[in-house]
Amino acid sequence: MKDIFEKIKENRGPLGQYSQVGHGYFFFPKLEGPISNRMQFRGKDVLTWSLNNYLGLANHPEVREADAKAAADWGLAYPMGARMMSGNSNYHEQLENELSSYVGKEDTILLNFGYQGMASTVDALVDRNDVIVYDSEAHACIMDGMRMHVGKRFVYQHNDIESLRTQLGRAKKLVEDTNGGILVITEGVFGMAGDQGKLKEVVDLKSEFDFRLFVDDAHGIGTMGATGAGTGEEQGCMDGIDVYFGTFAKSFALIGGFISSDEKIVEYLRYNTRSQIFAKSLPMPIVIGALKRLELMRDQPQHKEKLWKIVNSLQSKLVANGFNLGRTNSPVTPVFLSGGPFEAANVILDLRENHGIFCSMVIYPVVPKDTIMLRLIPTASHTEEDVLYTIDIFTKVKDKLQNGFYAKDKIVYA
Repeated sequence: MKDIFEKIKENRGPLGQYSQVGHGYFFFPKLEGPISNRMQFRGKDVLTWSLNNYLGLANHPEVREADAKAAADWGLAYPMGARMMSGNSNYHEQLENELSSYVGKEDTILLNFGYQGMASTVDALVDRNDVIVYDSEAHACIMDGMRMHVGKRFVYQHNDIESLRTQLGRAKKLVEDTNGGILVITEGVFGMAGDQGKLKEVVDLKSEFDFRLFVDDAHGIGTMGATGAGTGEEQGCMDGIDVYFGTFAKSFALIGGFISSDEKIVEYLRYNTRSQIFAKSLPMPIVIGALKRLELMRDQPQHKEKLWKIVNSLQSKLVANGFNLGRTNSPVTPVFLSGGPFEAANVILDLRENHGIFCSMVIYPVVPKDTIMLRLIPTASHTEEDVLYTIDIFTKVKDKLQNGFYAKDKIVYA
């Protein structure tokens, strides 16, 4: 028998094995200063393309005022307890009602954290007789929710409708024997590659296979659709989405999330979603802060318009300069380069230390071997000057990468 701690020491995991060399720089970096397009990293000013502050609301003066007043009026403790027991309030219910109206659903339940709420909702919606069919690039919170599912689950190739059709056929045969149902789970916008889920085409299959559709729209709420109500609005199929998930962690620049659906489904979730039943209610400043952010999203479309102006400028200029952005059709902007993990580390060192650009890096196994993905998140806080500077530096970095500069033992800082 082996001590579990000894096993942990011997195998620190796929990322943990690099903690001694990467902690504080590649992993768990500290960005300091006011949340904006420019912040500080290790004492240096950096142009930041790594924050999901899509609409630039994190430091909007009305948002900061609402947050501060709510904290002064209520503190961080109120309301105490889980919502089912003693943690409910009129403000919580007001936020749920306004969110329902915004996304065009009958009712809404607030989630303390988007990740746990998503996982727990998956668990609550299905039992051992039901089958889940999900996209192969589903987010980790979906995967963790499915780990709690004791029934069958089938995966379809990413955004491949024919593959989905095949897996739905398998699921339909299975539930005919179990007297269960089928839940399809996909995303509105996939957070790594930036492509939209083919929601309209998925919805079109419902009449043939009689399933329910659950959409994680963490990156779509606030950014997609005419009013920002999400990817379902963007594709004209919001009515076909049976369970809609949105987070506060991105466009809202906050914490928490919500599930919207039919009134009876939300009522069921209120009494059966374990991550909410057994957790303290969202503090009042979070709820009031979310109400203010939702008001600005509804009433001030200029924030989304500014976001998309930056998105279109950045992405079009990257493409014009020969960069591969993959299949993105959302604000998420992946830039694919060729190189191994050592070269990727040196690219990031060069960008941060010599050129003052902070963005995220993704390598194998998230992307194929010898591929480097630099992930940029444009926001309404960015400027055209930021775009032009980034294009100039990325072009120089790409040339140096192709010429073998980053294959050296180390990069000499400026």
